[in-house]
Amino acid sequence: MRIANLDGRLVVLTPRGAVDVHTHSGGRFPADPGAIYTDWDRFRDWARTVDDDLGERFDDAQLAAPSPRPRQVFAVALNYAPHAAEARLASPDDPLVFTKFPSCITGPASDVPLPGGSVDWEVELVAVIGRTASRVAEEDGWSHVAGLTIGQDFSEREVQARGPAPQFGLAKSFPGFGPTGPWLTTVDDFAAPDDLAIECEIDGELVQQARTSEMLFPVPGLIAYISAICPLLPGDLVFTGTPEGTGAGRSPQRFLRPGEVVVSRVEGIGSMSNACIAPLHVEAVQISKTA
Repeated sequence: MRIANLDGRLVVLTPRGAVDVHTHSGGRFPADPGAIYTDWDRFRDWARTVDDDLGERFDDAQLAAPSPRPRQVFAVALNYAPHAAEARLASPDDPLVFTKFPSCITGPASDVPLPGGSVDWEVELVAVIGRTASRVAEEDGWSHVAGLTIGQDFSEREVQARGPAPQFGLAKSFPGFGPTGPWLTTVDDFAAPDDLAIECEIDGELVQQARTSEMLFPVPGLIAYISAICPLLPGDLVFTGTPEGTGAGRSPQRFLRPGEVVVSRVEGIGSMSNACIAPLHVEAVQISKTA
């Protein structure tokens, strides 16, 4: 089953098109896509009854983020051994978790303003939480996931490396740095949700290609690890890490330029396309240190 955010309204997608949830359910469920995750189990059971013969055609450009207002956005660094190797770092013994700020979340066709000349790409599988997860056992991890979508963890590498310690959160949270979509595919739609092809191309050039089975820490393990420390809430996003092939890992390094188009794909979900646009003017801020 696929659900989507179509111009700010929650829809179920069928082979024929989009079915408006609020209208078709007679008001039983909200029109707001972000509100459905707090009632996910009841909604999922209802959505499975939607007739495949229903649905209206729609323009893909109308699609927005499947979970547009997550309260928390977690991301995982170095979750593929080849990516750790290209970064000249050892593979971690435990998940390396950081956060992206929710204000960077956008849709599958959103433009990406480039704040500088060191913006990198990172295609990722994204898990959307459908049930509060607190101290969840790994074997129960999938039961707390509403579904999967595609994400790009765009990163401004100069900002990330500035200072004595990396600034992951800020470097990865510029406006437009968290496109997701094109829709959410529920976990039960996948024959093997832990083994999906994932790839990224720039202007038609394939730059990343892997399978999610190569993750050091699969989705259920990430749910268990994060929820042991803080609860995962309905609608939250977990960016599960990127495979090798990033611009910073190349020699010479390569970063995104205005006019380039980044296409991200995950097997069983689909693809999204994000155009890079002219740089924003970002001034360096000087902060005086206290004595």
